[in-house]
Amino acid sequence: MSAGIIDGKAVAASVRAALKDEVAAFTAETGIQPGLATVLVGGDPASEVYVANKRRSSVVAGMADLHQHLPEDASQADVESLLRALAADPAVSGILLQLPVPAQLDAVSLIELIPFEKDVDGLTTMSVGLLAQNKAGLRPCTPSGVIELLDASGVTIEGANVVVIGRSELVGRPVAQLLVNRNATVTIAHSRTRDLPAVCREADIIVAAAGVKGLVTADYIKQGATVIDVGIHRGEEGLSGDVAYAEVAEVAGLITPVPGGVGPMTIAMLLQNTLRAAQLQYELGGSAAS
Repeated sequence: MSAGIIDGKAVAASVRAALKDEVAAFTAETGIQPGLATVLVGGDPASEVYVANKRRSSVVAGMADLHQHLPEDASQADVESLLRALAADPAVSGILLQLPVPAQLDAVSLIELIPFEKDVDGLTTMSVGLLAQNKAGLRPCTPSGVIELLDASGVTIEGANVVVIGRSELVGRPVAQLLVNRNATVTIAHSRTRDLPAVCREADIIVAAAGVKGLVTADYIKQGATVIDVGIHRGEEGLSGDVAYAEVAEVAGLITPVPGGVGPMTIAMLLQNTLRAAQLQYELGGSAAS
């Protein structure tokens, strides 16, 4: 029997529809229109596409598009100055520095200039600390999207055995922490894990975020497990993930496709974070009507 498909497009559409209503209500109540400042340095083609999608989606959701574009040769001081200005601007609810940045820039130190209440990517040390302590804050978008998909699909997280394959700061570590915060028992597996298939076969839920095409095969899967594929790889046959979809779907209970699974959730959760950021700043008394 083939696994049920977790439709990320449908879940993302539902999140966006609800969010649009929330944005309208917040703006009507407070006079504040949430504003997203995407910051793009240079002209990387993929980054330009990603930023364009984020900008378009924010406008559809009723938010202000406060995009900033700096040239490829922008200096560290140039970007720092811009980020400080955005941090101080009450019209800016959320700041997103599009990665990667050109080689002459130190992305880590730039990200740290973003105040935690405007950190819609959830990447600053403060945001990471709030997540680790399970305190209110803005969470990384893709990991939040994973949790949203599990909840929307009726998957029980509390008490579940979960294996997260991958330990990146962008996905693996934060999604593991989010799952721990929801009372799952989590194993973080990686390139040094001994007998990875055996470890994975103990899991009720597998989150594949290793960045290795087709890594997870049917041999990794316990019958009926839920498989979330965060990987994305472009090849001659189109897009594929970290999971060998066709064979794993014959064993798993639920599975996300690539494309159409986790991917659509990232921008949806970014928009949700932007509204949450505006609400947080309003509560802190740091916002003004735009």
